[in-house]
Amino acid sequence: MTPQDVARFVMRRVLPFKERKRRAALKSALSELALQTQKSTTRDFEASTVILNIALFLLITERDIQALKIDALTHPDKWHRSLCTRVILLTVHGRDIDKVAGQKLRQALETIKAPDDMKRAANESLRTLRRVQKKAESDFEFLRNATIAHRDPDALTQYRSILQIDEMKVLNLAAEFSTAATAFITLLPNLFLQSGTLPSIVNQFSQREKKNAASRSEL
Repeated sequence: MTPQDVARFVMRRVLPFKERKRRAALKSALSELALQTQKSTTRDFEASTVILNIALFLLITERDIQALKIDALTHPDKWHRSLCTRVILLTVHGRDIDKVAGQKLRQALETIKAPDDMKRAANESLRTLRRVQKKAESDFEFLRNATIAHRDPDALTQYRSILQIDEMKVLNLAAEFSTAATAFITLLPNLFLQSGTLPSIVNQFSQREKKNAASRSEL
């Protein structure tokens, strides 16, 4: 066995214990966040729903990465490690944060009357996520397209690309994504509290009534 094989053998037994607490926390957070997002959607409180939806979007990504990374790092079969690594790459690359954030988040933060420091922290975490995704596009676009997304029709090119994948480089990129995602998710309790203040509730209720009135006028 090579030193790398020995390290993988050891870590395959150590990492599951290290990750057990994090896995349980992620599962619990996902369940609760999905419940709160559903409640907010049912109440038609748009600003709260936008914020909760972004956090849920990121937490799903975190859970996907967490489910794959132990095998990506430690599985004894190189092809299996490569496949897990490529799925992680596809997961990070495909999470376009602007589809759920952007102008929607700015408007939501205004509606809930978020303090300036909270706005800055939320926007900075999302800017970091965008930088990570730009890095994924610039450094891994060919690898993503050739080996997991569209699959290169030249099978030999696809095969060689799969064999040459730098697993640690992809996993480091995923770690950068996770750090930025965690920065936003950590803000959620304060954002959630802010969305429950009287001015925020009044603003969201007013928006809901205006939207309902507009819908009725179209009938």
